[in-house]
Amino acid sequence: MAIYKTQKGKLLQRSPPRSSIVIILTATITCIAFFYLASSFFSSKGFSFSTIKTNLQSSNSKNHRGSEKYLYWGNKIDCPGKHCESCAGLGHQESSLRCALEEAIFLQRTFVMPSRMCINPIHNQKGILHQSSDASSEERWAASFCAMDSLYDLDLISETVPVILDNSKQWHQVLSTSMKLGSRGIANVQGVSRDDLRSKSSYSNILLLNRTASPLSWFMECRDRNNHSAIILSYSFLPLIAAQKLRNAAEKIKALLGDYDAIHVRRGDILKTRKDRFGIDRTLHPHLDRDTRPEFILCRIAKWVPPERTLFIASNERTPGFFAPLASRYKLAYSSNYSSILDPVVESNYQLFMVERLIMMGAKTFIRTYKEDDNDLSLTDDPKKNTKEWQIPVYKMDTGEC
Repeated sequence: MAIYKTQKGKLLQRSPPRSSIVIILTATITCIAFFYLASSFFSSKGFSFSTIKTNLQSSNSKNHRGSEKYLYWGNKIDCPGKHCESCAGLGHQESSLRCALEEAIFLQRTFVMPSRMCINPIHNQKGILHQSSDASSEERWAASFCAMDSLYDLDLISETVPVILDNSKQWHQVLSTSMKLGSRGIANVQGVSRDDLRSKSSYSNILLLNRTASPLSWFMECRDRNNHSAIILSYSFLPLIAAQKLRNAAEKIKALLGDYDAIHVRRGDILKTRKDRFGIDRTLHPHLDRDTRPEFILCRIAKWVPPERTLFIASNERTPGFFAPLASRYKLAYSSNYSSILDPVVESNYQLFMVERLIMMGAKTFIRTYKEDDNDLSLTDDPKKNTKEWQIPVYKMDTGEC
């Protein structure tokens, strides 16, 4: 019995604890598995460390594409409620587009941009010419819409906020994938606050965000633009990223103009009058018609533009020779003087105005129709914003005004 105890004692002393046995067995199995996998991996055809690097980059790229989030507001830049068939002017639509781009920046998403912009016939001479009954459907369509990338440089936009067009293969693939995922892929979040969209995880993990903007117009989402601290993109952002061919045309004309000044005279589309119950004409901009006539322009800009300067004029006034009286003091220049440069690239008045806008931005002194900023020079002191107050037009100058 004593011998048994001694042998048992020796056995107990030489045997490791049960926990140590488990650890040793686990480590052994792990090592075997590792060497097996490693030998298989090294024996695979074409292995190299560069292969590992390539595989990692490919994996990261796929993960990035798969996790990308999108902001989609629809296939029209502006759709004002019941009047979706109507079409706003370029400036109005740019306000909406800028708002949508700001929202994409705020939500850190890729913006899905409409591939077309509608053209209001009021602002497009070609649109008016194509309204004849014998025009083909293609001609009528061309007069009503233009391709978005014919107006803007999408690569330049993407340097600030990533954008893709809604007719691109990438968007079709994203849309197809998201539709299959159902509620896990698409969320229509009309009425949800932008802060909730950015902060709540239930929205942040969605592959596609289907954002339905205000039924009035897109830019209603950015009503607080008077709060300058809330503005992400300046008013000059979209004008400066015109399509490359438009920027090239503007540069050629600016080089020919040399040292010049510029004025923008908005008349035709905004000079609206109506008679009150006494038959008297009234307008929303009482001084605008007077302030944009040549005789008053000469008076107004004399203190800003010295005589004999080259004055580039951009205007929607269609009366031939309307600004001729300005030639008594200035060397006048219009975009029509450069048809050899513009005709090959300009297909609509929207494109024409975008070129003119770049030219005006390059002027030594630029005078707008309305004052849009405190430091702006303007032809009229009437507010640009519609006051909805119909007043009697004023045509006479006050004493001492000139």
